[in-house]
Parts: sequence; structure tokens; C-alpha cells
Amino acid sequence: MKEAGLSCISPIDGRYSKVTAALSPFFSEQALIRYRLLVEVAYFEALYKIPLSELRRFPAGSLDGLKNLVTDFSEADALRVKEIEAITNHDIKAVEYFLKEHFDRLGLQDYREFVHFGLTSQDINNTAIPLSLKEGLEQVIYPVVDELLARLMELAIQWKDTAMLARTHGQPASPTLLGKEILVFHERIRVQYEQLKRMSFPAKFGGATGNLNAHQVAYPEIDWMRFAETFTSGLGLKRSCPTTQIEHYDQLAALFDNLKRICTIIIDMDRDFWSYISMEYFRQKVVKGEVGSSAMPHKVNPIDFENAEGNAGLAIALFEHLSVKLPISRLQRDLTDSTVLRNMGTPMGHLLIALKSTLRGLGKITLNREALDHDLEKNMAVVAEAIQTILRKIHYPEPYEKLKDLTRNNQPITREALDSFIDSLGVNEDLKKKLKQITPFNYTGIKPKELE
Repeated sequence: MKEAGLSCISPIDGRYSKVTAALSPFFSEQALIRYRLLVEVAYFEALYKIPLSELRRFPAGSLDGLKNLVTDFSEADALRVKEIEAITNHDIKAVEYFLKEHFDRLGLQDYREFVHFGLTSQDINNTAIPLSLKEGLEQVIYPVVDELLARLMELAIQWKDTAMLARTHGQPASPTLLGKEILVFHERIRVQYEQLKRMSFPAKFGGATGNLNAHQVAYPEIDWMRFAETFTSGLGLKRSCPTTQIEHYDQLAALFDNLKRICTIIIDMDRDFWSYISMEYFRQKVVKGEVGSSAMPHKVNPIDFENAEGNAGLAIALFEHLSVKLPISRLQRDLTDSTVLRNMGTPMGHLLIALKSTLRGLGKITLNREALDHDLEKNMAVVAEAIQTILRKIHYPEPYEKLKDLTRNNQPITREALDSFIDSLGVNEDLKKKLKQITPFNYTGIKPKELE
């Protein structure tokens, strides 16, 4: 049996290729060439629609043929571009020549010099790459984030009334609700996700050094600034202006920082679920045929949460480099942004793996109510906060100190010991009765409105 991807250097294209294949139409080399071609064709059409006087005789019906070249762009087309690049040693010029070849085949030789007219490479790159990022996020990443949020809300509602011992500094703390703790992560991811969706995707479109020099000298009567704004907004992008030869990438850096925060929250959440599994609050569904350990047959490891944590960490490291490196360029430009941007799909791949692995892990867990109840029952001392707070309300002398003496004497606090303490208090019987009714199971605070 031949396994696809065995020779790949990156597990994104090898071991995890079934997960990450959906990103290929947006972040692969072929995808990059296609997006560059898309921008070149859209730009030529925009020039035609100004209209430039030299393009008045261009046959309008031929625009469909140019658009079909983008729609039907194939691996063979991408290989042809790479053949041209092997001669030009310039990737954007190769796309320009490829498109001009198509003009020749369509009998449009008279108009071929308006392909890439007045542009520099970064007018194409800094439009094509943000567009691929925008569409890759919208079509691949966002739906999986939506799925994760829906699953977290489902679990939060399912366990909205399930009391659970909280732990601060790893020590028993005031009880909480399992559903609310899951809702915390839902809310954190939701806030960052909504911020991400509100962000604009920047495009640089301004000629060799950002001033539209060539356009202005050729057609001084045309409002090229307005043209550039209209062109980029028509692609769903927001034009950066003024710029140097390249996009200054500050907005892309903000996007990557936002994705980095989402990854950080995923790690935090996965570690908590991992911990709850180790505390036996959750059991994991056994998948027939799976092996948890090569030596210990009994083991069912939380591998999905661990896989997600590792991949989210890799994504963070790469998003961090993108966000701190891209905004820095010597003078009007250097080439470091180009090679770095080619790796944009790599953190996207790790992010997608992390999201999918987290979902897989969440799909395997089942609640072990006995373990949660056992921890609550053996930690009766956590209601000390409630008792001393009520005593403070009635000005009872030194309630905190009295509860401190009771609960920090290295002796287990049983229900009987707590009731005995309450009986010793100099308060009326009604209040004693009220204090005795407080348990770790009902001392869980206010339920979030989303779970009511």
C-alpha cells in the first residue's frame, strides 16, 4: 500500500494532509499563481472599463475568455507559469507573460501591453495574497470556528446545572458550574473571532514606489487614486495609502495577532479539558481498534487535546513571526516580506489541525458525574467563604479568622464538623438553619444568562 505524503517534509502536506487539503486552493503555490492571475485579469478589465482610449476597440466578449482562464486554472497552467519563471527568474513577470500568451491565442495581440500596465510586482502580490487570506479564512477556517463555538455552547447548556469543584492555584476553591466554565472559553473565542471578522484586509496598489508615477505620466487626466480605491474595494479589500513599494502590513500583523490569541485560548482550553480527564471528571469514548499505549493496554490517552495544543503552539510561533517581521522593510522595500508571505499557509494549516483535533476531543468525552460529586463531598471546607460572608453581614466578630481556624488545621472538614461549628455560633436558630443548608452542590453562584 502506498501512503500519500510519505516524502513530504512538512506533516501539514503529509501526515495531516486530509485535514489541511481544504487550504490548498488558497495557500499553495498553484493557488498563489492563480490569485496573481486573478488580479492581473481584474486589473485589465478595470482599465477597459475606465475606458482607456486604446482599449475602446477591445472586444468585450473576450473578457469572458480571460475570466475563464482564472476560473479554469489548472495544474498544467501553473506548470507553464513555472516554466516561464525558470527563464525570467521572476514569478510575477512569469504570470504576466503567461497571460500575454493567452492574449495571443485569443487574437488580442494589439492589447497585450496593457497587461500589467504601469504596475510593479507588489501591486499584484499585495492584492493577491490578502485576497487569498480573506477567502481562505472565510471558506475554511471560519466554518470550523463556528463548529467549535456551537459544540462548546452545546456542552455548556448540557452541563449548565452540573456543580463542580473549582480550583485556583490548583487548590479546592468555591464551587462552580461545569457548563459555565465551558461557556468561559466559548465567550473568549467568540470575542476574538468577532474582532477578526470585523477587520479589513489591506491591499497595496500604487505603482513602483506607491505614488502611481507611471499611471500619472501616461494618463494625467485620469483620477488614478480613485481608480485604485475602486479597484481594490471591488475585490473586497481596503487600499492602504500612502505606501512605499509594498503594503506596510500593519493590518495583516493585527490579523495574525488576533489569530494568535485564538490559538492561545485553544491551548488554555485544551489544557483544562486534559486536566479534567486526568481528574476523571470526563471519560473518553473508546474507539474500537485504537491503541493508547504500546505497553499499557488499559490506556485511553487524551491525544486529541494534546495534538491540538502542539499544533496551536506552532501556529502561534509562526503568526508571531509574521506579525513582527512583515511591517519591517528597508527603505522603500526589501525582499524579506516575499519569502515570509509564502509561508502564510503553514500557520493556517496548524491552526486548522488544532481546531479539528479539539473538536474531535470534545466529541469523545462523557461526563463522569460520580467523580465530580466525590470531589465536592470531600471538600466541604469550600463553603467557608459563604458562611464567613453571611456572618460579616450581621457584624459577627472576626468571622474570617474563625473559619480560617476551622478549615486550616490539617483536619478534613466533614458535614458533621461544619454543622457542629455552626451550632457553636452565637446566632439565632433560623440563621443556623440557613447556614447548614449551604453545600458545595448549591453554592455555585449566579448562572450566566446564556445558560438560564
